[in-house]
Amino acid sequence: MRKFLVVLDDTRECLNAMRYAAMRAAHTGGGVSVIAVIPPEEFQHWIGVAEIMRTEARERIEAHFEVYAKWMRDKQGVTPELIIREGEPVTEILDVIHTDPEIGVLVLGAATEKSGPGPLVTQMSRNSGSLPCPLTVVPGDMSKERLEAIT
Repeated sequence: MRKFLVVLDDTRECLNAMRYAAMRAAHTGGGVSVIAVIPPEEFQHWIGVAEIMRTEARERIEAHFEVYAKWMRDKQGVTPELIIREGEPVTEILDVIHTDPEIGVLVLGAATEKSGPGPLVTQMSRNSGSLPCPLTVVPGDMSKERLEAIT
């Protein structure tokens, strides 16, 4: 089964990327893998504090994921899987793509700020020529109706 890999983070554009991935998966009989990456700088404290912060970050991610997962199951009939990694986002995303042969498309949301589409879209676009799958960048301000029309 072909899967859409989508990044879960705290950005506004994440919502459109999730919608797009779920709708495309539903329309094509595919699946959705959701990756959340905890950056290493969050844990540069004493060992006990770092472990508490790691646990809290995972709990936040799981709660955030469950909101999207419920919508995907209820509205799109797609049951997503959650992948939580720790490290540099680009490195971890590339590792997941290279190790899971079912991932067919990487879906990212583009920020709407004048400063650019966001650091992840910028960095992944630089690697797009060597990715083993297509990269789909979803505009962060695209309407739900337009997303539905193109998926």
